Amino acid sequence: MASQLTSLCEDDSRFQKSFSLFLECSSEHECMRDFIHNILPDLLDSIGEGKSHLNVIGVGSGAGVIDLEMLSEIHQKFPDVTVDNEVVEPSSQQLAKYKALVSEKPGLDHIKFTWNTMTASEFEELWKEKKVTKKADFIHMIQMLYYVKDPGSTITFFQSLLEKNGKLLLILVSGESGWEKLWRTYKNEFCKSDICQCITAKDIKSFLDSKGLSYQSYDLPSQLDITECFSEGDEKGELLLDFLTEVLDFSKMASPELKSDVLTLLQHPDCSTESDGRIIFNNNSVVFIIDPLTCS
Repeated sequence: MASQLTSLCEDDSRFQKSFSLFLECSSEHECMRDFIHNILPDLLDSIGEGKSHLNVIGVGSGAGVIDLEMLSEIHQKFPDVTVDNEVVEPSSQQLAKYKALVSEKPGLDHIKFTWNTMTASEFEELWKEKKVTKKADFIHMIQMLYYVKDPGSTITFFQSLLEKNGKLLLILVSGESGWEKLWRTYKNEFCKSDICQCITAKDIKSFLDSKGLSYQSYDLPSQLDITECFSEGDEKGELLLDFLTEVLDFSKMASPELKSDVLTLLQHPDCSTESDGRIIFNNNSVVFIIDPLTCS
């Protein structure tokens, strides 16, 4: 029954396995790289103005692949600047991958890495408890606001840490994506955990607008091949279904009716298209670049 479904977040190992498969089957990182290399540098013009040192915070950094892409662009734009990079990531498995990546990559001597094995909320509590006054020039929170209890409060806190010329980058799935239709339809069945928020960029835009905050937004077209989800007993398909629904062992634990309904919806034009016999899920995302809070 739906009430017995367990959040995928409860099993970090399976979550990481399903997330890795998601990256393998999607153009998620490809579209992010396009944005980072072609658009982001111009948006970061102001952060290094007259500075010899920059403070960067990555929240929910995962294995660090995208973090290092952004740090590389910052270095190219401000080659003489040193960087203090705070990494916030609750998964020790992902942090180990990040550290290994750093140890293998040359040309990072100008960056000091500080590793925080904790959630965004724990980082916020620690920051306030220690009464840290350090400000950040660039903060990024990529595909992680689904895993906090109060996304609006989290945005407000990290925005408050920005220097006067700083920037806060958010990336979430688009309100026009397949995720929106899937989550809106089955929110009550899927979201059974405090740290599973069925939110999209549409919700974040509403929040930012309601607060009168200054920001820019950019669409990131992306696709996810979910064809194997429709092959009964296929291991890849079951892992992808776990990731799509945020439910642990969804294929086994969901009722036959719920599983059938979800698979039907995933094939619906609101979620996916068919191309050369493959089922391609709409994985579009949106980037928000948020300015610091202005003093009244």
